[in-house]
Amino acid sequence: MQLSEMRKVLGEALAGQDGFVELRWAAKTSRGFLVEKGKVEQATVKRRAGVGVRVLEDGTWGFSSTGSRELVDLRAAIERARAAARASAARRRSKVPELGSARLARGDLENQDAARVAAIPIEEKLELARAAEAETRAASTSIRSAACGYNEIDEEKAIVTSDGADVSFRILRPEFRVQAVAEKAGRLAAANESVGVTGDWDCLFSGDRRGRMIQDAARYAVELLDAGSPQGGRSTVILAPSIVGLLVHEAIGHTVEADFVQSGSVARGRLRSRVGSDLVTLCDSGFSEHLAGAGGSLPVDDEGVLTEKTVIIRNGILESYLHNRESAAAFGVAPTGNARAWDFSDQPLIRMRNTFLEPGDQDLAEMIAGVEEGYLLDGPKNGQADATGEFMFAVQNAWRIRHGKLAELVRGVTISGVAFQVMQTVDAVSREFRWDLGSGYCGKGQPAKVDAGGPYVRCEVLLGGTQD
Repeated sequence: MQLSEMRKVLGEALAGQDGFVELRWAAKTSRGFLVEKGKVEQATVKRRAGVGVRVLEDGTWGFSSTGSRELVDLRAAIERARAAARASAARRRSKVPELGSARLARGDLENQDAARVAAIPIEEKLELARAAEAETRAASTSIRSAACGYNEIDEEKAIVTSDGADVSFRILRPEFRVQAVAEKAGRLAAANESVGVTGDWDCLFSGDRRGRMIQDAARYAVELLDAGSPQGGRSTVILAPSIVGLLVHEAIGHTVEADFVQSGSVARGRLRSRVGSDLVTLCDSGFSEHLAGAGGSLPVDDEGVLTEKTVIIRNGILESYLHNRESAAAFGVAPTGNARAWDFSDQPLIRMRNTFLEPGDQDLAEMIAGVEEGYLLDGPKNGQADATGEFMFAVQNAWRIRHGKLAELVRGVTISGVAFQVMQTVDAVSREFRWDLGSGYCGKGQPAKVDAGGPYVRCEVLLGGTQD
């Protein structure tokens, strides 16, 4: 069934319904391959499709879902959602406010990029992963094993609401990963390179990105074998776009999602207060700002609201939270297009899309030259952050800076701090900009494809390592 036809079916199911009703058809096809040590370890194709139904009645949401597209089943799902709302309304202390006006999407939004990538034969995509893994293993005699994976998520959606949304669209997000493990005298070191975009094949592999990822993964794994440990303590650092993206997503972005704000995050009650230096402007956008291909791009959220660029922090001042229609009504503002659901059987939650710091006016070389003692950090590994904005992240690649020049590579680096405090120490922001988290997944009860990034940023953090 064509997307335009699906919209018509959903519209017919809404006919004659009272109150607010939202129907969201979603079909998700995932294709993926993993090659490790010369063998194809995984080759999967998965597809799920169905309709999610929400009804707002008596100030309460009711939700149901169905795998059927038949009109009788859709109307039955609406009645199940309505019954669920009525059953819980009497026990709900605070009522959902009337949904305010929103920029609701209409029409079929074409996406030729998705069609082009989907049309590439599966055998060609598998060969891509197989050849890349072989090249990584052959890059150095110190490489003991390698792994390469390709994955793509192909989504089609149609959203129709009783107050005017009537839209369909398609998005395809391809991802590519390379890992190299090196060994020397029984000591192991691993390095990972990954990329994920919203776009076509050329966007994924622009500028010989595939070759650079293979070379970098192998080179860093080998170099990390001989890397020493950093000196621990408070330190001046330059964060690469990958680390900047992780920081603004995990330690700031989640704290300004309006449902977390209502639950008491560190951002609660801090609108119009200073949370960063004048150089800090933080945004979240449904579009790929500055560079093409950001992995969290989408034209419409899962409530049928057109996405936009939302300025969260402007010149250090907290300016906005991220909203769905419900939270926007509660705060008396317009929704920002941040309602997202992973599957048709999931309810939309407030989620980020592409979160980034705006670039500045310095070159990276200038920023390094201005550091007497410090570190350049790149390549996020893992970490955690909480609702207070406190974070701790591990870093794959860290280079010492001595007397304004890059020095040796060190390993085992962690950084920690409180995000809003760190943002107030920012004293330089580069012109260079990069998206760098598009291959990751955000977790908040359900997954979401997001991206994050920005420029190089000079600031102060607590750096984990050895003590003198």
